[in-house]
Amino acid sequence: MANPRAKELYISEIAPALKEKFQYKSVMQVPKLTKIVINKGIGAAVADKKLVDQGVEELSLITGQKAVATVAKVSISNFKLREGMPIGAKVTLRGDRMYEFLDRLVAVALPRVRDFKGISDKGFDGRGNYTLGVTEQIIFPEISIEKVNKISGMDITFVTTAGTDEESLALLKAFGMPFINKNKEE
Repeated sequence: MANPRAKELYISEIAPALKEKFQYKSVMQVPKLTKIVINKGIGAAVADKKLVDQGVEELSLITGQKAVATVAKVSISNFKLREGMPIGAKVTLRGDRMYEFLDRLVAVALPRVRDFKGISDKGFDGRGNYTLGVTEQIIFPEISIEKVNKISGMDITFVTTAGTDEESLALLKAFGMPFINKNKEE
């Protein structure tokens, strides 16, 4: 099987460019993407258990990998929530599937967002990881709008080996993530 397009891009262009930009001595110091975690919280699942199954099914369609249901860790009586109840879905992508999902996200899904101006650069956590919130699952072409009974969003977290947010931002920009440029210096 051939390498995904984003992986080839990383090996041939991104890694050498980042090595030069940040003056790394070894190619092993260059930040790389380790995994992408897609998480979907389904708050209405407390009342309707079928919503969790639909969420798992949608995430599995979008990513090409079986998603798992997430369960509540604590009970919260005000929300009628009991420990162990399914309340969401998540999937962790690594390797080739991760690169293929990143490629589809940048090339197909994000341009389909209405009134899209770019993604915010405020989602970094200080350790080189980035989280992006998507408000509608219908931006992915795998989701048929006729089958969707409730539009819901998801969080997509990019976990990198970068030590700082600056290095991680450079890595994700090199992959083609459309960040908004507030200060037009780059």
